[in-house]
Amino acid sequence: MLHVIVGAGPVGTATANLLADRGEQVRVITRRGSGPERPEVERVAADATDSARLGDLAKGAGALYNCANPPYDQWLTDWPPLNQALLRAAESSGAVLASACNVYGYGPVAGPITDVTPLAAMQPKLKLRADMWRDMLAAHQAGKIRATEVRASDYIEANSIFGFVLAKPLLAGKRAFVPARLDVPHSWTSISDVATTLVTAATTERAWGRGWLVPTNAPLTIRELATRFTELNGAPAPRITSMPYAALWAAGLFDATVKELRHTYYQWSRPFTIDSSVTEREFGLVPTPIDSALANVVR
Repeated sequence: MLHVIVGAGPVGTATANLLADRGEQVRVITRRGSGPERPEVERVAADATDSARLGDLAKGAGALYNCANPPYDQWLTDWPPLNQALLRAAESSGAVLASACNVYGYGPVAGPITDVTPLAAMQPKLKLRADMWRDMLAAHQAGKIRATEVRASDYIEANSIFGFVLAKPLLAGKRAFVPARLDVPHSWTSISDVATTLVTAATTERAWGRGWLVPTNAPLTIRELATRFTELNGAPAPRITSMPYAALWAAGLFDATVKELRHTYYQWSRPFTIDSSVTEREFGLVPTPIDSALANVVR
């Protein structure tokens, strides 16, 4: 079966490699034709907002995966045309549309996020991710497409606070400055588990028409995660300083990406966790052990 993946970042690459390892036919679409360099993976340079071109590339595919991730400060301009193109391509090709998403759409929550927690975000960028799923679900319920979505918390291996600002200084024995509180519980998801859940949901009929939380280990504080990371790698005990919100706000005056972190600071100022037990029971999936995921950070 042909699987078409839009995006070759950490999740797109992990998904392509997983499918290729299983002997599936894989096509990865990015603007520059990037992606895993292996014979099982066809890399295509194309503009995924061109729905006609995307539909042609997805023709005959069993699944179309949204693994794209525009720069956070460009979400409001870049996501809508891309999402609409994905919807139209899924409809014209008949491929199942499977989206790799995060938990931003829930907004601030009290207690763990579960499979029944409503998508209640109101801040425009956070609400956008919820609206994208609502558009997918509406098309699914109208019989135009078949759709599913998987939702992950912050990644352990890349594209997260841990990957961006902690891993490198910790390995070097240097102090790390973190725009978050150090001792509040937080859920951390392995990218390999995102890929496994995404492929499972795309290829399992009973998964269609709803969103699924990616299997994720028990929450850890930033300090606990950093300590375990240094222990595994024989690095010195972590030295970490929490940046006050005022410093984060000021840094955002000079850096567009940092500025956007203001919108999600609630995820780091108080416990922010997910309960993925429903996904685990439904599909027989388990999260990657935390030590294995942390080992992948270095690799």
